Amino acid sequence: MKGCLMEIINLGKADGLPPVDWAAVAGKLAAGSAPAPDAANSRTTWLSSVNEDGSPHVTAVGALWLDGTFWFQTGAGTRKGRNVARDPRCSIAVSIRDADVVIEGDAVRVTEPGAVARIAKAWADNGWPAEPDRQRVRASLAPFNAPSQGPPPWNVYRVEPRSAIVTLAAEPGGLTRFRF
Repeated sequence: MKGCLMEIINLGKADGLPPVDWAAVAGKLAAGSAPAPDAANSRTTWLSSVNEDGSPHVTAVGALWLDGTFWFQTGAGTRKGRNVARDPRCSIAVSIRDADVVIEGDAVRVTEPGAVARIAKAWADNGWPAEPDRQRVRASLAPFNAPSQGPPPWNVYRVEPRSAIVTLAAEPGGLTRFRF
């Protein structure tokens, strides 16, 4: 998202709160920031997609922040895989140190071999031994995955962000929407 224009809406202005600094939030996301060890929230990353009947579907995913966006993977036959294939609108929510972040956008299936290899390496560098599926070139493989991902290969998706909402949990506090 480098170089993009951004609209900043301070939702905490009426309460005297300053706008959140997006660069600081993006830096924490890039660093893999986690909540404080004694925090009530956890580091689970949640994907929300739209079911065929229009109802929401929320599930935990092994999403990774890289190059200014979240990446996730899932099997084509899973509910989230079917949902984003039919309707790409989605959101990803995660708690980081001193903040909660929700990114809203469109899930785009990534099929470019170099991009799939790069994200598979990033997952492997973060402890999940993923690698590109050399036969299909468009999916990732690993010796294991969460049962909710379905059988391999797993399709790779990038969330193209439209907006983000950040709620600061530390002083001075803050609630800001960013539109990209």
